[in-house]
Amino acid sequence: MNSSNRVAIVIGASGGIGGGCVRQLCADADTQTVFAVSRSLEDASPLNIASGKSKLSLLRSDSSKASMLRVVEQIRTQLPIGGQPEFDIVIATGLLHNGSLQPEKRIDTLDRESALDVLETNTLMPMLWLQSLSSLFGKNVVARVAVLSARVGSISDNQLGGWYSYRASKAALNMMLKSLSVEFGRRFPNVKLLAYHPGTTKSQLSAPFSSNVPSNKLFSSDFSAERLVSVMRDQPLDKTLSFVAWDGAPIEW
Repeated sequence: MNSSNRVAIVIGASGGIGGGCVRQLCADADTQTVFAVSRSLEDASPLNIASGKSKLSLLRSDSSKASMLRVVEQIRTQLPIGGQPEFDIVIATGLLHNGSLQPEKRIDTLDRESALDVLETNTLMPMLWLQSLSSLFGKNVVARVAVLSARVGSISDNQLGGWYSYRASKAALNMMLKSLSVEFGRRFPNVKLLAYHPGTTKSQLSAPFSSNVPSNKLFSSDFSAERLVSVMRDQPLDKTLSFVAWDGAPIEW
């Protein structure tokens, strides 16, 4: 396939990893168009794009179904004319904490409303985005889709406990992605799904918890983005879900 037909879509472009992916993909010579989707970006200035800014299309969306569908239609109308696009799709949304919500250390602190917020943001929102984006796919469309998961969503890897809502939301996301990979294997055999653990990236999400992370394991958003794009593009079109870390190593479920 002609590399000039490569199209990137980044959901959650205003976050640390999402913004890094936008910069990485705009600078990539093989990428023709980059759609950056965010609820908060008014212009590209917060993204600090050094090169390839002419490729960028900023799209705004909230969490409603109507807004997602509108964004997908905007993408469809801006796709390159001639030739079948090859998609690199990154879904970089997530919730770990906010002003009133913190990861639970004990079962005593588990709160119904907070847990539901985490599950909706980390599990349902990526799946609803994939539901809408799937209208861009077809039998012959090649796409690689990286959805931000986390190692703490691994049941077998859980040796520390705690973080009830966040762990559960990522484990549930992995299960839903697995089911989707089975469905896509039948409907869209050239669409590859990836549950991706980016490691710890310097961002608002990780800031309260990064003091205990070794300096060589605390990544810049640009390094995290470079690794994500590289690992995603290395994935075979094998009609299954892969759960992998930033270094390409598989993670146990």
